[in-house]
Amino acid sequence: MQHFDFTAALPIRTQSENTQRAYFRWVDQYLVDRADMKATTGDYRIKRMEKLPVKTLQRHLTSRKLASWLEDLAAKGSSRQSLDQARAAVVTLAELMAQDGILSQEAASEVRAVSVPAVAKKQIPERLLNAEELKQLMQSAREIGSSDNQIARNAVVATMLCTMALRREELSSAKWGDLTVVDGNVVLQIGPDTVPVPRNVLSIIDRWRRAITNETKEPTPSSPLIRRIWKGGRIAKDGLSPDGIWLIIRDAAEHAGEGHVTPDDLRRSAVAGMWHAGVPLEEISRLLRHRNTLITERFISRINR
Repeated sequence: MQHFDFTAALPIRTQSENTQRAYFRWVDQYLVDRADMKATTGDYRIKRMEKLPVKTLQRHLTSRKLASWLEDLAAKGSSRQSLDQARAAVVTLAELMAQDGILSQEAASEVRAVSVPAVAKKQIPERLLNAEELKQLMQSAREIGSSDNQIARNAVVATMLCTMALRREELSSAKWGDLTVVDGNVVLQIGPDTVPVPRNVLSIIDRWRRAITNETKEPTPSSPLIRRIWKGGRIAKDGLSPDGIWLIIRDAAEHAGEGHVTPDDLRRSAVAGMWHAGVPLEEISRLLRHRNTLITERFISRINR
């Protein structure tokens, strides 16, 4: 066998398209760093994953090379989460190849035994943005878009995070069917709770819906609210990962000259703005979906400090 189809074998381990894409990215990076292969992206990466060169993998898929690769990634500043995922991608590849008999079980076991190196925690200061800074970040999210579709998508991401105090994981997993009407008001369903959707956000979401409808068709209730954008501006059917949302906020903040800003900073900033504007504690607590107002009080107290 000259080639191994990673795209066909990987669904045995994970059905998540986001995880599959991440594994493809890490395996591609491993081949670049350890086998001196040329980096690929998009469709070219998928084609590579469909025809991974077996002889190259047998030569470079070793515990020693994996360990040194992870050390190099750690030295470049990769987070523990990234290192765990990078290791999992390579280990999964080795195990799937061993199942097909094109890598020895001993080699796969040695690769699996490699652990992630220790990573020193970086103390990144929390940020609070004022109303003008939030407004500028939302505008910058539009400005960094390279196509009309990307501009519309980025506007939804930044505006919902800046005004609705959502977590990026919640926004990433939201479906179109989660937007419902309760007592005449549009809300976003998050688990058993609902979050009111402001009118200005509704108009931005509606523009994003029209962009999807014009390109494909009316989004189904089960389809992701926030989607990836392919090169060239086409809207993908699959959703945008939490990391993808974080990158939009990071790039928008840099474009706005606001330095390092995270989605968590936007959540805290939205709450701080409501608190200083005199919004009742109970209302903020409902928006944050806390079990009780004591949790919200501690949250606000930490923000004020």
